[in-house]
Amino acid sequence: MISKQIYSIAILVGSIIGAGFFALPAIATKTGILVMALYLIFGGLFVAIIHLMMAEISLKSPDNKRLPGFSKLYLGQKGERVALFSNIFGLIGSILAFIVLGGDFLSIITGLDPFYATLIYFALGALMIIFGIRIVSKVEFYGVILFLVLLLLIFFNSFGFIDLSNLNILTNPEFLFLPYGPILFSLWGISIVPEAEELLGEGKKSLKKIISISFLICIIIYSLFVFLVLGVCGTNVTEASLDSLGMFLGNNVGVIAIMFGILTTFTSFITTGLTLQKVLWFDLGLKKITADVLVCGVPIILFLLGINSFMGVISFVGGLFFGIDGLLILLIYAKVNREKRFLAYPFILLFILGAVYQIINFI
Repeated sequence: MISKQIYSIAILVGSIIGAGFFALPAIATKTGILVMALYLIFGGLFVAIIHLMMAEISLKSPDNKRLPGFSKLYLGQKGERVALFSNIFGLIGSILAFIVLGGDFLSIITGLDPFYATLIYFALGALMIIFGIRIVSKVEFYGVILFLVLLLLIFFNSFGFIDLSNLNILTNPEFLFLPYGPILFSLWGISIVPEAEELLGEGKKSLKKIISISFLICIIIYSLFVFLVLGVCGTNVTEASLDSLGMFLGNNVGVIAIMFGILTTFTSFITTGLTLQKVLWFDLGLKKITADVLVCGVPIILFLLGINSFMGVISFVGGLFFGIDGLLILLIYAKVNREKRFLAYPFILLFILGAVYQIINFI
């Protein structure tokens, strides 16, 4: 019998680990591995603290609420509207990122043109979202186990190919802030914190410990992945990174890695789509057909309009929309825990500067 604590850790780790971490090795080739290591350590700590603040908000508030509900409770209707805005567009951007990367993976393994592979990938996922197929969420726990096993297998199979001279430690000031948005995107799992609290039941007091353990696991996994890809491939790393491994390690490992990339992005695509569906149904009161059109229609229209850079999408979504979510959490935390509200101010400044940088960079 799996304990609630272990299951909660698996759910949190499975929700945090998504498509975003595939881009980290490519970013490290631009920034230098030292800068990426610092981002993983201090950025991971920064995001973990925001999640711990969210846990405290969740523990001190009525059950069955998410960020828009907390925002309405503590910040009023304006806060709720801002939360819905960032939540909806953050989810749409995330779906777009999954479509772009998943389409690239499907193209690599099938040999199809990336454009048509993306359309096929999208169509399959859209059908599952529209018909409400939720089987993917039931394998979250075993998906995490599979991921860890596969990562270890790839690591051991590629150990002999690692060349430490490939690890570029030089820092390029031009790309100093490049990892900010992708790190946020890769580590963001705010929506699952209240779910984990409810899952724990009477053991909800252990929520903060579970969040801390989950983030430690994610940081270790991400660090190993960046080290592995850079150690094997050096600077010859694409945005997807897994196809680069395949080029150096041979077809067998490459096919397994790409198949897992497809599975990871596809499950994330479906679960994110179903989450957005709920927001549109329950928070905005839209009819199912309208919600389905928006959930499936907006991301693919953005793709057809030429917004097809995986790195660009996760940077923008992470830096801006997840940054707005972070600001709301900090403002709520300052109200829930007034004696510690001074802790929120430096983080508020960081989120504002990050959002401004992301907007300027996008323009």
